[in-house]
Amino acid sequence: MNITVTETAEEYLVELLSKQDVEGMAVRMFVTQPGTSYAETCLAYCRPDEVIEDDEILELETLRFYIEKASVPYLDEAYVDFAKDRMGGQLTIKAPNSKVPKVSPDSPLDEQINYILYSDINPGLASHGGEVKLIELVEEEEGFIAVLQFGGGCQGCSAVDMTLKDGVEATLVERLPALIGVRDATDHSVTDNAYYK
Repeated sequence: MNITVTETAEEYLVELLSKQDVEGMAVRMFVTQPGTSYAETCLAYCRPDEVIEDDEILELETLRFYIEKASVPYLDEAYVDFAKDRMGGQLTIKAPNSKVPKVSPDSPLDEQINYILYSDINPGLASHGGEVKLIELVEEEEGFIAVLQFGGGCQGCSAVDMTLKDGVEATLVERLPALIGVRDATDHSVTDNAYYK
């Protein structure tokens, strides 16, 4: 588990904890809705009686973090910082793997597909207000077909076939040998937000 907490963030959090009237107060770190585009990285107070047996512990010089076990893969490479300013300051938490955990060639195929969609493909589609997500994997004799669904500006877009074949499918098939193709499960008759009509 690789989590960085800057000195200024540690000082700020220690100061917050010191204002609580509880001996042994620590910080809990977790991700809500991990592995989705709605993932949020959170810090909360953690009283000694709120510690969960399988929590991972991050021990700093003056502070202890309890990391929710299910959130650990999503918090790899997380960065917690506190930037002081005239108004007091701003606590910032960056967790680049919260929406999709880091994957390896041994990870399940759906996780590998989601990782590529969220880290490489969706940022490009976002410029058109679009996104694509994996609905299911279908096993065929030669390999797997990824059934995808487009949303936002991609739904009903007249260029979606080109995006699907030349962009999404080409990228996924090239990087994942077990994948032989993709299928679009989107209802493109709905063109309300389409980027190209």
